[in-house]
Amino acid sequence: MIIRKINMYLLFIFLLSIAAGYALLYSGLPPTHDGEYHVVRFYEFDKTLRDGDWYPRWASDFNKGYGIPLFNYVYPLPNYIASFFHFLGFSFIDTFKLNMFVATIVGGIFFYLWARNYWKDIGGVVGAVFYIFSPYRFVDMYVRGSVGEVWALAFFPAFLWSIQTLYVKKNALYIVSSGVFLSLIIFSHNILALMFLPLGLSYGLYLFSKESKKNILLFLFPSILLGFGLSSIFWLPALFEQEYVKGLQIYSVEKNFPEVYQLLIPSWGTGFSEGGLENQMSFQIGIANLGAVLLSFFTIVVLYKKKDKRFTILLFFLCWFFLVLFLLLKASIGIWQNIPFMDYFQFPWRFLSLIILITSFLAGAIFSIWQSKILAGFLILFTVLLSLGYAKPAYYHQRDDLYYLTRANFIEGTNSVGDFFNTIWFNTNLSKKSEKFSFANGEGKINITSKKTTKYKATITTTLPSEIIVNTAYFPGWMLTVDGKSNPLYRDKDGVMRFSISPGEHNIVLWLSNTNIQQIGTSIFFSSLLLFTSLLIYYRVIIKK
Repeated sequence: MIIRKINMYLLFIFLLSIAAGYALLYSGLPPTHDGEYHVVRFYEFDKTLRDGDWYPRWASDFNKGYGIPLFNYVYPLPNYIASFFHFLGFSFIDTFKLNMFVATIVGGIFFYLWARNYWKDIGGVVGAVFYIFSPYRFVDMYVRGSVGEVWALAFFPAFLWSIQTLYVKKNALYIVSSGVFLSLIIFSHNILALMFLPLGLSYGLYLFSKESKKNILLFLFPSILLGFGLSSIFWLPALFEQEYVKGLQIYSVEKNFPEVYQLLIPSWGTGFSEGGLENQMSFQIGIANLGAVLLSFFTIVVLYKKKDKRFTILLFFLCWFFLVLFLLLKASIGIWQNIPFMDYFQFPWRFLSLIILITSFLAGAIFSIWQSKILAGFLILFTVLLSLGYAKPAYYHQRDDLYYLTRANFIEGTNSVGDFFNTIWFNTNLSKKSEKFSFANGEGKINITSKKTTKYKATITTTLPSEIIVNTAYFPGWMLTVDGKSNPLYRDKDGVMRFSISPGEHNIVLWLSNTNIQQIGTSIFFSSLLLFTSLLIYYRVIIKK
């Protein structure tokens, strides 16, 4: 009977999630801030993946064909999901929309599973509806098109559910699931992952510190370490190889603080955060969400008087709400300027992602006092009606993939504003070249025998000592062999690569290998994967036995 009830509530949330994302199922591409970038990224990532590079780091067609190390720094999960959907036959435009559609469903379901552990089924459903229909989620989906942030928002509640279940059951299976969900948050969006980590870690410490402190070492920390280990293949190079690229920090934190009235008063626009107020994107917290915060004060008092220990978790998240609210305002500028890594978040209004999670949890807490289906129905209807008008794009571009993949402004740029991800050595005034290899001096014939995104084979015949230009942007990790032997490869003044050969016929192989940092990240990833597998076997074979 209990399982049947849970299934009924899950079905209800599933249907509401479909309603929230239904506009993504129409044909065409919503005109979001990042959508067109993602469509072309998906193509480049999929192309590299199909060439046999199981963890792509290089986008070969960008930067006028010289390439950039885009995927060394950009979260990979949405790209893998897009490649999976494309393998099934969907266009890259459709994979962009399906990414966000599926993430909406995943997030709603896990929010319910997490919140019901505190506020029972009705509270869990109400909290999930607040989460699904929070205005900023629709900003991410239909205005910004930030597919990575939408996925990170989906895995936030999944991680919290897993940590809470680990606290209750204390077995290896939930160490594994907690680590996996943390890694998925990092793979989804590294900036939001860093933002979420203090909340997630403090939540885990809050739970486990109520018992023996050794449980923190036995259960919580292994989960966190596993999550970092599984995602190390991404975050280690993204963090420690920033010095090789330019444009990662071009936004001004000072210009992106929302005003208090923008947080409180409902508004909607499709412009950018630094645009004119008449069309600026919305920073509203949401009327229903603000109402949940106000009601939570009353709920805390009632629970405290009843000596219900759940008032502490409510107080925990209420404190977090005001901390995050402060970070959204200009009054916190001193923190942004003096605490390391704060500028990594780029935009203070990104903290609205945490506001979504916190206020939705507070909304579910109302039902720790009243388990009223009538009240729940009213709140659900009220929340949906307030935000349903935001659950759609302004219009749709009726274009196909080729529109983006055949236009130089999309496929030959750096795929971002501000010359993001271009190497620090590259001369952006270089013109596009038709050949991958050319003679800088000397003469002869170059025949490319194999061409992939990160590996080239060629036969070069010359009668003179010659210097060959490789029309690819230099980046640490490019390697060269001539006739099977390692050959020096150096960077010239324009930031492309060159090498010298002697007279005769030579077989050339050029490929992109891992840097030392990338190799360390890959090794930790595989070690963590081995630990992940071992823990699963331990749970299934030993404990279940």
